[in-house]
Amino acid sequence: MGILSDTSSATTATKWLGFIAAVWIQAISGNNYTFSNYSDALKSLMHLTQLELNNLSVAKDVGKAFGLLAGLASDRLPTWAILLIGSFEGLIGYGVQWLVVGQIIQPLPYWQMCVFLCMGGNSTTWMNTAVLVTCIRNFRRNRGPVSGILKGYVGLSTAIFTNLCSALLAEDPAFFLLTLAVVPFIVCLTGVFFLREIPVAKVTTAEEDNEESKYFGILNAVAVVLAVYLLAYGFVPNVNTLVSRVFVAILLVLLASPLGIPVYAYFKGRNSGRVGGDIEGNRVREPLIQNGDKENETVPVEAVETVGTETEAVVVVKGQPAVGEEHTIMEVMKSLDFWILFVSFLCGVGTGLAVMNNMGQIGLALGYTDVSIFVSLTSIFGFFGRIISGSVSEYFIKKSATPRPLWNAISQILMAVGYILLALAMPGSLYIGSIIVGICYGVRLAVTVPTASELFGLKYYGLIYNILILNLPLGSFLFSGLLAGILYDMEATTTEGGGNTCVGGHCYRLVFIVMAGACVVGFFLDILLSLRTKTVYNKICMSKRSKKSSGTSTS
Repeated sequence: MGILSDTSSATTATKWLGFIAAVWIQAISGNNYTFSNYSDALKSLMHLTQLELNNLSVAKDVGKAFGLLAGLASDRLPTWAILLIGSFEGLIGYGVQWLVVGQIIQPLPYWQMCVFLCMGGNSTTWMNTAVLVTCIRNFRRNRGPVSGILKGYVGLSTAIFTNLCSALLAEDPAFFLLTLAVVPFIVCLTGVFFLREIPVAKVTTAEEDNEESKYFGILNAVAVVLAVYLLAYGFVPNVNTLVSRVFVAILLVLLASPLGIPVYAYFKGRNSGRVGGDIEGNRVREPLIQNGDKENETVPVEAVETVGTETEAVVVVKGQPAVGEEHTIMEVMKSLDFWILFVSFLCGVGTGLAVMNNMGQIGLALGYTDVSIFVSLTSIFGFFGRIISGSVSEYFIKKSATPRPLWNAISQILMAVGYILLALAMPGSLYIGSIIVGICYGVRLAVTVPTASELFGLKYYGLIYNILILNLPLGSFLFSGLLAGILYDMEATTTEGGGNTCVGGHCYRLVFIVMAGACVVGFFLDILLSLRTKTVYNKICMSKRSKKSSGTSTS
């Protein structure tokens, strides 16, 4: 019995150690959102118009379109291989940009710069796919908190990079790009030893479920402390060398602190095994069909069976699967619900990404010479949107069967309000607008990730996730490359050397109005999806309550 207990505690500790490694990887994989920190250096060095600069940002986001390769690979390659591919690609993509901005080499032709920005953008899709697919399969009973925490750290990564580089070497864009190239590479090389898919236990105890929820609560608390710490540092005036070094030291301690969870889980498991061994009376059965299994499930033509799981209850029938069942990729492509989710996702993340890509020029147009505070605000409040919406949406599913897409609808209408405030260009509106856009962008990402797994299953989740992520390059092209780029150039005046510039609230006013309209469209689509999936979430809620009741009755 003691040997079995040691094995169980080691497995639990390994699973949590992998999750902590995933947190670190996500904390450095948001480099795709940091373009504003070095876009001005590229614009002046290469003598670009705003449209040309925006198309560079589109090239960066087009890299996510090739995330389909990562999705296909997620069911064929081990996690460590996917991480290595992403880390090497990022090292090359951002490394070449560093050589150009640092003026170590001459500026490359425009199309070659597009290629290397595309590589940098694509590198994150491999990291994110490896992390999300592995962790959601390892913690399938808590998909909302998993998505919220991991996506939250992606949101924080921009602020982590920005503040870390500011503390170490002022506002040097070349040093910033060097950090984007090297740090993710080192962290991913470390993560390959710990992040792996752990076989799902056939039975779980109510105590284990409560313990898992408690650990996620601790991780949420640590992440909130980290976010507040980063936010506070952004407002510290006249930072000297000593304060900068203290900030970096505390930041590293906060990032390392979650390691206490796998250590505690390991020793707690060993000690409880020695005291009482396994307590079978408190066991609760895992689902009959695991969504993450890679084996094909065959169902007789005449079979009709209701299957209950912790996160979903489905009816298995022959033919096109209903929403809530396992879908193949072709079945997903034929699903109306998927395309409603896809287009509404485009309205939220596409417009949000346009703001992030153009934050440098938006700030300059409104009279701010340093836009790093707005980049940090968008990042940090994006974190709050991600981490809160993941846990809150999970709670309301269990309590009242509230469909997750309803939270997306709320975020869409709030985002539209944020764009209206930005269009008005009143004093302080950029601060408020950055906060609102950050929160709503974060909600969209954190809520859509588990929604896709609940509506279409985990079996092909890696590819489904990357199809949804196609909205990032598509949205960047539509709202940033075309809409913002063309309308800005219409308002701008030509400068010496071939570039152009625009100053005043009128520069982006029409852009914000159009994006507010897009968010209203997304709002109605999310309301429609909430109505169409209400039955699925009722079944999920009943399944969770049934599992909780069976665990309580056997105690």
